[in-house]
Amino acid sequence: MTANEVRKRYLDFFQARGHTILPPASLVPENDPSTLFTGSGMQPLIPYLLGKDHPEGQRVADSQKCFRAIDIDEVGDNRHTTFFEMLGNWSLGDYFKQEQLGWFFEFLTKELGVSKERLWVTCFEGNEEFKLPRDTESAAIWKELGIPEDQIAFYGVGKNWWSRSGPPQGMPAGEPGGPDSEVFYEFENVEHDPKFGKKCHPNCDCGRFLEIGNNVFMEYQRTEGSFTMLPRRNVDFGGGLERLTMAAQNNSDIFLANHAEIIKKIEELSGKKYCFIKGDLGYDIEPECWGEDKKAMRIVADHIKASVFLIAAGVKPGNVEQAYVLRRLLRRAVRYGDVLGIKSGGLSELVNIVADQYAETYSNVKDQSSKIAEEIQNEEDKFRVTLTRGLKEFEKGTDPFILFTSYGFPIELTKELAQEKGTTINEAKFDKQMKKHREASKAGLDQKFKGGLADASEVTTRLHTAHHLLLKALQIVLGPEVKQRGSNITAERLRIDFIYRQKMTDEQKQEVEKTVNEKIKEGLPVLHTEMASEEAEKLNAEHEFGAKYPERVSVYSVGPADATAEDPQFDEAFSIEFCGGPHVSNTADLTGPDGDLVFKIKKEEATSAGIRRIKATLTTTS
Repeated sequence: MTANEVRKRYLDFFQARGHTILPPASLVPENDPSTLFTGSGMQPLIPYLLGKDHPEGQRVADSQKCFRAIDIDEVGDNRHTTFFEMLGNWSLGDYFKQEQLGWFFEFLTKELGVSKERLWVTCFEGNEEFKLPRDTESAAIWKELGIPEDQIAFYGVGKNWWSRSGPPQGMPAGEPGGPDSEVFYEFENVEHDPKFGKKCHPNCDCGRFLEIGNNVFMEYQRTEGSFTMLPRRNVDFGGGLERLTMAAQNNSDIFLANHAEIIKKIEELSGKKYCFIKGDLGYDIEPECWGEDKKAMRIVADHIKASVFLIAAGVKPGNVEQAYVLRRLLRRAVRYGDVLGIKSGGLSELVNIVADQYAETYSNVKDQSSKIAEEIQNEEDKFRVTLTRGLKEFEKGTDPFILFTSYGFPIELTKELAQEKGTTINEAKFDKQMKKHREASKAGLDQKFKGGLADASEVTTRLHTAHHLLLKALQIVLGPEVKQRGSNITAERLRIDFIYRQKMTDEQKQEVEKTVNEKIKEGLPVLHTEMASEEAEKLNAEHEFGAKYPERVSVYSVGPADATAEDPQFDEAFSIEFCGGPHVSNTADLTGPDGDLVFKIKKEEATSAGIRRIKATLTTTS
């Protein structure tokens, strides 16, 4: 069964059960500068999950094109891709657990022919801290459907809880969320790898289990310190099309299940064989196979497919935002195409294979195939000069900083080449060199301090910390969609530009002021931590839209009251942001030397469509 067949069966199945089939949203979000790409199936549905009535009614379903740049470095194994489709169905205040779990089970076992003996499910174990009950109802439904009790597992908020902000501890007031029940497929003939733990379980990363669907039961709303029930319960289901196809085929290799035609063309272009290795369909390593060739084929197949869809969505290779991600994909594809021996021009030949595979569903890709192939070829030609010179310098042992600044050789590629040779680069040294390089480039500019600070005086530093409290307060009062779009801080006032589509009411401004002043009064510690950029992103630390950060970043967190430099307690922090400082050491310092200052909004106005500006200060109460 192909992915095209799985998609059609899914949409037909839910259409027959009263769901309106929605067209997919753009891969590049429209009128949403808060994110570069559509990265999940529910992303376009957020307003309706928050309570807005959907024009198509209470039951909707779709297949949504998605792209996740965070997975670029993971591509190469048997299950990671950057581009994928997410099948989704939603109940917006209509049906709930009984119907959703029953329908998904029916779809898997009857429409896809998946054996129920190969299905494992997980449910929410509850949380005493927030008085969230154990989801015994979902477990009972699964048992009634025929899932053996020993194939039903319970996990906590880190696994079987969903909200946009992550676990309950990090959810701002007003944010909706709820328990979820995930479904996993157990592959035959894939043995547990003990390097992932002594015992295998559904959430194990060894490859024996694959998550194929997540049923989110959105029924709670975060309040200060606890949860209340939402007035309208929603179902938010998402299942990866490619993963469901893997289950339908009992095929543990996502590339053999979904990229077979592309792989065949790569074999033809390279003269090499994509063969089975241990873990793929249970086969052992064949003598004539080369693992690195297989990894390279997977990278080329994924990156070209993703690039085809990004270009079809209007993205062109460049140096910022979506354009930079596309350029990175294509240049990585060129690099691994060279590993395989694919001649220049070969990558553009893969475009028609991708276009033909999706012609029936996404005709715009087929219609633009010639233009897309030309764009890919142009980028390859540009990169060839850089690649040839850079590889020669790399072999000479040229410093990564010189490779980047003098030869335009991407640091990500230098890291990969070093790994292939069994060595590493000194990332701390590179970051330090780049920091000096950026500082030198900025010499003579008026804005010399990070975060838009006009100077580093004590007064400005206090306002900088107040700025962090203000951003978080805005997200709490107006919603988590609020994102910073600019700032400027002087000794007289702070200024923040942020995403919000309407004028704030007087009540909202008063609530923001109240929240900031409460946090000042609480005397929360302000802590500085150096960490990996990826780790900071997992903590949902606020950062500048579209900015490219080094591997290690500076992060400032505010609170909780007992946090220390040795134990920042990020899960309980009021605010976490990428920031270079400077800041006060405690929010109580914002009251000034005489202890009589309070936070006050002076002005709130629009600067452009969808962008608001606040000017605020710390002033005396009198």
